[in-house]
Amino acid sequence: MAKHLVLVAGNIGAGKTSLTERLGQRLGWRTAFESVSDNPYLSDFYADMRQWSFHLQVFFLGHRAEQHLELAHNPQSTIADRSIYEDAYIFARALHHLGNLSERDYRAYRRLFDLVTASLPSPDLLIYLKAPVSVLIERIRQRGRAMESGISADYLSLLESFYVDWLDSFDICPVLTIQSDDLDFVNKKNHLDIVEQRILDKLSGKEELVFPS
Repeated sequence: MAKHLVLVAGNIGAGKTSLTERLGQRLGWRTAFESVSDNPYLSDFYADMRQWSFHLQVFFLGHRAEQHLELAHNPQSTIADRSIYEDAYIFARALHHLGNLSERDYRAYRRLFDLVTASLPSPDLLIYLKAPVSVLIERIRQRGRAMESGISADYLSLLESFYVDWLDSFDICPVLTIQSDDLDFVNKKNHLDIVEQRILDKLSGKEELVFPS
């Protein structure tokens, strides 16, 4: 079987981690996740976003670039929770939009981001998990993470609009959009079966053509 690098993208609460974990187990693929516990800037960032936004974004850029390269060169197929591209097009853009990242710092970051990502191997597939903001809010509430307690519907809607902008022009690799609000990867095997098959079909170049009745 061919080696694949698959990235899972999507808003906060869309189900990226759950899907990554379960597909990795199902397919025997290596899994990769966001660096949180060893992030030296995260606590400072939440205490003072304006002071630490640039530092946090540069740390994420280095971490994700290193992770992306390692996964791309590993002989084993891999599925990764979140992509390096979201750092710039979604989260750094949001920090800038909300006034927590100055124009000067945003431009410097984007210049560095463009230089770094231009030399990265392309992934084979980007999976975009999409769900209504009301569903995201409920999922975030249910998992009860302290650092997510301040996330508002307005913020999630802003991120959603940035995802739309980004994916409208994304051409690095094929994109598979999955509406995740009615899917339960964790408890319903048939839901995971359907998603797995769609991913494998997309990777093999198969496209299902369905004619309306």
